[in-house]
Amino acid sequence: MICRMWKGWTTIQNAPAYERVVRGEVIPGIEAMKIPGFRHIDLMRRDAGTEVEFQTIMWFDSLEAITAFVGPDAEVSHVPAAARAVLTHFDARAAHFTVIDRRPQ
Repeated sequence: MICRMWKGWTTIQNAPAYERVVRGEVIPGIEAMKIPGFRHIDLMRRDAGTEVEFQTIMWFDSLEAITAFVGPDAEVSHVPAAARAVLTHFDARAAHFTVIDRRPQ
């Protein structure tokens, strides 16, 4: 299993708008792609002083599943225009980790 991690930052004022875009458009759009090997996505928020940090973690069966999602450059960020419009900055590249131990509780 591969864990794909990405972060984006927005102003405190734009944080609700960003969350609405991700939860209402971006995640449903990814789910609608029905990517073989895509397991799920987690969205997290952290208030960080004068800005708000959001992190997504996506879970895939393989690197091939990730390239089916974003294309041959597996690390390229997937940031639709509506999300870009309310972010102040974001990771241009996602980080991938091979999951070596996962223990359901």
